[in-house]
Amino acid sequence: MSETAENCTHDCGSCTANCGSRTNEPQSFLEKLNPASSVKKVIGVVSGKGGVGKSLVTSLMACRMRATGARVGILDADITGPSIPRAFGIHDGVTVTPDGKLLVPATSSTGVEVISSNMLLENETDPVIWRGPVIAGAVKQFWSETLWQDIDYMFVDMPPGTGDVPLTVFQSLPVSGIIIVTSPQELVAMIVEKAVNMAKKMNVPILGLVENMSYLECPDCGKKISVFGESHIDDVAKEYGIPVLAQIPIRPAIAKAVDEGTVEYIEADFLDNAVKAVKEA
Repeated sequence: MSETAENCTHDCGSCTANCGSRTNEPQSFLEKLNPASSVKKVIGVVSGKGGVGKSLVTSLMACRMRATGARVGILDADITGPSIPRAFGIHDGVTVTPDGKLLVPATSSTGVEVISSNMLLENETDPVIWRGPVIAGAVKQFWSETLWQDIDYMFVDMPPGTGDVPLTVFQSLPVSGIIIVTSPQELVAMIVEKAVNMAKKMNVPILGLVENMSYLECPDCGKKISVFGESHIDDVAKEYGIPVLAQIPIRPAIAKAVDEGTVEYIEADFLDNAVKAVKEA
C-alpha cells in the first residue's frame, strides 16, 4: 500500500495528492499480456443462458478465421464446463516454456492454439470445484501467463450468464467485440436482452447474433423444419439494433464431428457474415 493511501483522511478538500478518488479517473482493470505474447483482437462468445452452443460457435469461428490464413487462439473461459479441447481432439496436458514461467497452448491439427482448464487436469472427467474468485483468477492467468505468439484473433468461450467470468473478461481483457449466441425458443428475447444490457453497461461492442439449432433440413426434399418453433431472431435483432450474423442448422454431421474431435473439418459457410464482422471489429 502506498504512503498516500496509508495517510488518506478521505478529506479531498484539504489534500493535494492526484489519486483516483480526487481526479475521478476510472480505474483500469486490464491485465497486461506478458512481453513474449501478442494478440491483436479479442472476440468474446457469450449467451444469457446455457445449452445454446457457445462452444460450437467459438470452435467454428476459430476454424473459419484460421482458414483465412490468420493466426488464431481460443481461451476457454468456461472453467468448470470446458469442452473446447474435446471438439478439437486435444487430449494432452498443458506444457510450459523452458524457464517454467509461461503456459504453452496446445495446437490443433490446423494450427488453432487452445488453452483450457481441462488441460490442467489429471483426468479429463475430473470436476473443477472452484469458487468464483479462483475461477476469475484462472481466466486472467490464461490471458497473461500463457505464451500467445502473434495471435491475430483470440476467441474467448465464456460460460453462460452474466456472472464472475464474463465480468472478468470484459474488465480484464481488451475485448474488440462480442458475438451473442441464441436459440429459436421464445425465451430468446429475454436471454439476448440480458447479454445486450451487460455489454452496454461494460461498453463492449456487440458484433451481432448467431442463432444455433435454427432449423433442420429434410434430407429428402431440403425443406427447412423449425424443430424448436419459428425463429424470432430477426424481431429481436431489430428491437436492439443488432445484426443477425448467422443461423446454424441442426446437422447430425456437426454433432458427430464435435464428438469425434474433428470440428476443424466442418463445412461452415453459414458463418461467412460472422467472419466478416470479426474482421471489421
